[in-house]
Amino acid sequence: MSVAAEIRSDETSVFPRFLDLAYPNVERGEGVRLWLTDGREILDACSGGAMVTCLGHGVRDVIDAAAAQAERISYVYNHHFTNDAQERLAERLLEVAAPEMARVRFVSGGSEANEMALRLVRQYHVDRGEPERFRIVSPAQAYHGATMGTLGLAGRPALQRPFQEYLAPHLHIPPGETALAELDRALEDDSVAAFVCEPVTAAAMPAYSPPDEFWRGLAERRERHGFLVVFDEVVTGMGRVGSWFAYQQLPIEPDVVSCGKGLGAGYAPLAAVLCTENVYEALANGSRELEHGHTWDGAPLPCAVGLAVLDQLESRGLVERVRERGPSLRDELEAAVRDLHIAREVRGRGFLLGIELVDPRDGDSFLPDELHAADLVDQVAYEHGVLVTSTHSTPDGYTGDQVVVAPAFTATDEELAEMVARVAEALEDVQRRVEEALA
Repeated sequence: MSVAAEIRSDETSVFPRFLDLAYPNVERGEGVRLWLTDGREILDACSGGAMVTCLGHGVRDVIDAAAAQAERISYVYNHHFTNDAQERLAERLLEVAAPEMARVRFVSGGSEANEMALRLVRQYHVDRGEPERFRIVSPAQAYHGATMGTLGLAGRPALQRPFQEYLAPHLHIPPGETALAELDRALEDDSVAAFVCEPVTAAAMPAYSPPDEFWRGLAERRERHGFLVVFDEVVTGMGRVGSWFAYQQLPIEPDVVSCGKGLGAGYAPLAAVLCTENVYEALANGSRELEHGHTWDGAPLPCAVGLAVLDQLESRGLVERVRERGPSLRDELEAAVRDLHIAREVRGRGFLLGIELVDPRDGDSFLPDELHAADLVDQVAYEHGVLVTSTHSTPDGYTGDQVVVAPAFTATDEELAEMVARVAEALEDVQRRVEEALA
């Protein structure tokens, strides 16, 4: 039986996200390359499309570690048992990647990790005798997950529609120079429990981070007002920006931090919530229970994968590789798109890079919403044989269309150069199509 190269919603039993999209059918992957069922090769410049496969595809040592663990035991419920893989991964994670933290709780994905962080923040304040604290302040442009709890952290009506009635009334501040002043206004509400943000933004404004002045101001306000600082490092954790965690590059340490994508590296669904001793002690001296959990939390199989991923990152010096190679990669990408009127800015931290798109007629304003430029970029890039991920935040007014380039840490210099060239060619093609549409 022949296998379709593309599958549409009326040709499958799967309920796809986009019912009008013909999904390319992937057969296998190796390194930074994907092969479709029709034999076509795609260069993966976005780590599987969601900034996940930081080691690339088909790493034998990780696959073997998963198989070996599955032969021993793959699953037990975390409420009844612990297991050696979970215990060793927690210890190694704190020792190698996050020595500033004290405790770890494992979950299955980034949304779950951020949801658990919210529950931990609330329980921290309740156990300290501060039940009036429940509101979260977060940057309005951000994205923190797809659960109802995490969706409420975004201040983007277009993203939240039609679920607003389910969402908590959290507070939001815009990006930019007024952020601290807006935070001060939000803190006039005594119910604020935490400030939640990405220390380096991922999809919404790739590789953007406020200046050090903001982080120092945030630390001072935390000390004065008693709220917690929670960093969403689902994307940036585990080396993506050239340090194990992005907060290690900033003049502030969070009280709670989530990580995800790179922890399982695409070989198992795995994420984590880490916290400081101060946060842990509040619960240890209070209710003595973290009242939250999911079926696969801390299960042996994904934790064994996490250990193998951590071993690869450490033994191969991949975080150092990202730190050393990232600045020149950003410069190369910037040079490749410099003459394109549609590309206003190239940002970069490590192997997280973002290209901000603008209207080529003036080189400054957002592209018209009706062009669906992000969808166009992804499709044209695919036609040029390269995988990127683009985001469309224009309707909310905080930022325009963005292109994310986030290669595997294992990509060679030759492969990175090929990615840069293909992305630039694709964007030149996008610019031509946009200019024709706007003529």
